Amino acid sequence: MSNNKSHNKMKTHKGAKKRFKVTGSGKIRRRQAGLNHFNTKMSSRRKRRLGGPELVDDSNMKQIKRLLSS
Repeated sequence: MSNNKSHNKMKTHKGAKKRFKVTGSGKIRRRQAGLNHFNTKMSSRRKRRLGGPELVDDSNMKQIKRLLSS
């Protein structure tokens, strides 16, 4: 046995891993909410604009990076 104290590793949050993607520059992309149901009453323009990815806000960045750290 070695004298090094073992530290627990941080595990990736599997739910966050499925919902967020890290870009090449280190920013985090997410899906926009509001496209799962009740879409028939929405205009095509609104649905189209909700379809694209968004960047995570700076206020949430630290928390999500912690969840994604492996």
